[in-house]
Amino acid sequence: MLNKFVAMGLGAVIALAPLAAVAQTEQLAQAAPATDTAPAKSMASPAAKHTGSHRGHIRRKGNTAGHRARASAHHMHHMSKTPAAPAAPKS
Repeated sequence: MLNKFVAMGLGAVIALAPLAAVAQTEQLAQAAPATDTAPAKSMASPAAKHTGSHRGHIRRKGNTAGHRARASAHHMHHMSKTPAAPAAPKS
């Protein structure tokens, strides 16, 4: 019975959390000064210029996979070598 109440409480908290966040942002927006009407410069514009193509992405991904395979093979080759015999102790 207690588990059922705990589960219902947690479900309510999860369901109502977005509403609390919206209310908080509305309060912050009302408290902010109205003198700054210019949009923030740090945010990316939604109409940003397209910077690459799907073909270029696939080509780059293939090259990266090749580099990783080469590095992995090099590492495995290095690990498979038998260690050198320890040097004789100095007397």
